[in-house]
Amino acid sequence: MKKMNIITGLVLLAAIMATGCNKFEELNTNPNTTTVASASMLCTKAILNVTAFSGRDGKVMISDNALPKYVGYANEGQLGTQYNTIGATDFGGLLILPNLDQMLEEAEGTIMENSYKGVASFVKAYRFFRLTIETGDMPYSEANNGADGLYRPKYDTQEEIFLGILDELKAADQYFAQGVAFNGDPTPFNGDPDKWRRAVNATALKILMTLSKKENVASLNVKSRFAEIVNGGYLMQPSTGFLGLNYSTQNKHPLSGTNDLFTSRTVMSSLLVDNLKLLNDRRMYYYAEPAAAQIIAGFTEVDPEAYAGVDVSIDYATMNAGHSAGIYSLLNKRYLQEEATEPRRLMTYAEQQLILAEARILGWITTGTAQEYYEQGVKAALGHFLTVNSAYAHTMTINQAYIDGYLTGEAAFKTEQTDQLKQIWMQRYLLNFMQDAQYSYFEYRRTSYPEFPINPATSLNENNPNGLPMRWLYPSSETNYNRENLIEALDRQYDGYDEINKLMWLLK
Repeated sequence: MKKMNIITGLVLLAAIMATGCNKFEELNTNPNTTTVASASMLCTKAILNVTAFSGRDGKVMISDNALPKYVGYANEGQLGTQYNTIGATDFGGLLILPNLDQMLEEAEGTIMENSYKGVASFVKAYRFFRLTIETGDMPYSEANNGADGLYRPKYDTQEEIFLGILDELKAADQYFAQGVAFNGDPTPFNGDPDKWRRAVNATALKILMTLSKKENVASLNVKSRFAEIVNGGYLMQPSTGFLGLNYSTQNKHPLSGTNDLFTSRTVMSSLLVDNLKLLNDRRMYYYAEPAAAQIIAGFTEVDPEAYAGVDVSIDYATMNAGHSAGIYSLLNKRYLQEEATEPRRLMTYAEQQLILAEARILGWITTGTAQEYYEQGVKAALGHFLTVNSAYAHTMTINQAYIDGYLTGEAAFKTEQTDQLKQIWMQRYLLNFMQDAQYSYFEYRRTSYPEFPINPATSLNENNPNGLPMRWLYPSSETNYNRENLIEALDRQYDGYDEINKLMWLLK
């Protein structure tokens, strides 16, 4: 069902139900298990829909990190994302929408109803957000109406979709404000409506910053919405924790146990390593292994010169030969050897503060200073490593003393606004390594920073070898089941051509 859209899924579900399967159900019902999904069970599924890593295996995680130029992949042939090509997205995540409806139905009239409404609004908003920034216009207002016979939904404009997303997040904020602790939350928030409300508002700020090129679009009121959330004062705090998931023995990190497969041949990019060196940033020792050739040459594991990244745009055969010669640093072994090396974080206090720093420079808010927000965000980001196993840090441990002294030299807040913005963007880039790595690609589309290495001689982006792809293609299922509306959307946006280099409304 990977490429099945929400409408197709509902059609098939209705067809199965219409045949009448009473005897089948009687024979296949386990009397010792529930046959009705409770609101809490549906809530768990809904939250996992947006917080769990969406890939099937570790190779997908490597691919996600190759697109924004964090790593190179010296195994099994060229990795498309490393060499600037991507394919079709998947609307299958929208199959969660009927579950949201059922969750709210089950919760109606209960003490937890508002909290579940908050979850539903957030999940719906976040799911559509990630899909629209991948593709552009898509079904929104008419999605999830298969039960009413609407099997071919129209494509709403991206502007209309973002308006709906922002309104859903505002509604989620109010629902959680009236909510109580609820069951079925798999995140570290453990059903705390106060933490959820803060994370919802921080996510709204993140989405609004994604819309920075559209700050003057009247219908969205980007700047006024941003300021309203900030002035409301209900944002993430250092004590809030993070929106995401903890890995464990039961929910292992996707790279765990893959050392002898392919991840042991993942090489670090020079873009990442060189910027970490420039900042005297010890995250380098947590992200990477020293290059074998440099150790043989006499450098120790604590010497920055022992770490060397690869220009990920070079010829694949050349990169592979360099890997075999031990020239490049590999991915830190903790990712391969520990089941729970670090959590999956989708929204953090650290990122929120960096977003506030940019907003202050842009004049969207007047409270605080950009420097204060920047420093708070950077320190919080480094603080994530206080709980990571320091045995893998090559004796260069990140502790509180290091964090307190980090903001010197290149890491100190610059005086020129252009430089300040680059600092903020770089810190967000460093924050997302092996986390929500694709978001660094989305940020690159918005800011063109950091400057990604692109080599037209090796690029697989045949229609634009000098640039990164700007979007994913629509799912093939849309061609098969919703062709008329898809064609109308392609004509409206992309001159009738579904192609990875076309610019969506968001980026114009």
